[in-house]
Amino acid sequence: MMLAVLPFENLSGDHEQEYFSDGLTEEMIMQLSRLNPERLGVIARTSAMMFKGTKKRIAEIGVDLGVDYILEGSVRRSGSRVRISAQLILVAEETHAWAKNYERSLGDVLKLQSEVARAIASEIQVKLSPREERRLAHPPAVPARAYEAYLRGRHSWNKRTEDGMRKSIAYYEEAIQFHPYYATAYAGIADSHVMLACRGMVPAKETFQRAKLAARKALELDHGLGEAHASLAHVRLHDWDWKELEKDFQRAIELEPSQAIVYYWYGEYLMSRGKPDEAIAVTEQAHRMDPLSPVIGSSLGMILYLARRYDQALRVLHRAMEISPEHFLPHLRMGLVSVQIREYDQAISHLKLAVQLASQSTETQAALALAYAAAGKGKRAAEILTRLEDLRGQRYVLPYNLAKVYAAGRNHVKAFKWLQIAYRGGNPDLIELNSEPLFDGMRDDPRFIGLLRRVGWRV
Repeated sequence: MMLAVLPFENLSGDHEQEYFSDGLTEEMIMQLSRLNPERLGVIARTSAMMFKGTKKRIAEIGVDLGVDYILEGSVRRSGSRVRISAQLILVAEETHAWAKNYERSLGDVLKLQSEVARAIASEIQVKLSPREERRLAHPPAVPARAYEAYLRGRHSWNKRTEDGMRKSIAYYEEAIQFHPYYATAYAGIADSHVMLACRGMVPAKETFQRAKLAARKALELDHGLGEAHASLAHVRLHDWDWKELEKDFQRAIELEPSQAIVYYWYGEYLMSRGKPDEAIAVTEQAHRMDPLSPVIGSSLGMILYLARRYDQALRVLHRAMEISPEHFLPHLRMGLVSVQIREYDQAISHLKLAVQLASQSTETQAALALAYAAAGKGKRAAEILTRLEDLRGQRYVLPYNLAKVYAAGRNHVKAFKWLQIAYRGGNPDLIELNSEPLFDGMRDDPRFIGLLRRVGWRV
């Protein structure tokens, strides 16, 4: 049985309150996904948010998302009071299966979410596990100002920009000032730090240390918090901390099955361990949970790229671009795949657009240089490389990305130079070293084998 939570409509008359209605939507998705994952699947946030403000009929949305039930509602906030209306709709008949209005103080919103989850479980006859019964019966008490700051942090994090990540950390820290035992806010800090490092926006080593401290603090406060287990597993993956890491990912998914991105992180782990079939299967599960997300679609495309399944990757990425033509990530991944199938003009076209859509990010500029280098246009590649190396004093440029440019141009001496710098800096993307096609011409070199061993592979 599948269910989608449509974005709760903000009836406050204040656009600044969108963070609150969006946050409530995301929290309800997480609450419902925990009820009984084997019996009830819940569409992830990004795909659900595609229908914000939609005029589509429920039946059309049900077909688009492949769901049996839809939860929709509205929220009106006035000072410290919140009024929420929620309706559960049976898609096949477009009829209300359940509806209720609630009015609570802002500090009681978490209790309200538990009430809604219990009511829906009863209506669609989903049996709760004893652990879930206990969780819903005793929702955490979070002061209103802390919860509000946390929702602002999630709203900023979901933008996936450097500015959004940095703002999210500030909001999570504000939430912790109001509530020092706020485990979920600590997990949010960890996620934001890891994302900044993985996107090549900050140096990795010290950033990962901050992320680990935050994730471990979250687990110290609430060892049953799935988000915290996921956060710690993710940072450990990119910090090459391999011991029992698979168990950590599996535990995170067991405790918090709603986050499609965690399935992709687990897929990255499986790919790094030389298990492409399992990696693809797990990431396809993420794609089923969040079928309209350009990030998840691009992530599946990346796993297929690393597995050398270029035809499949092209199909997935074409679909992601159709859904979100203005998102840079599908174009970035499409460019990398096009390089491998030697469609260089197509690769350059996609990557030029990715650079534009990503506001000249160093990640996309390096990818464009890579395409020029692979196409034999060394002068164009060199111009970008010079610009990137000049930027290193002002903006962080991921050394691993520079190594890929030189590998694409078959300059193995410089590729090794930048891989060594990447290793010393703890670059997170070195987890792809054993599968990145651009390095195939270097794999027999003793220096490359030695680097694989230092990162943690048995070669």
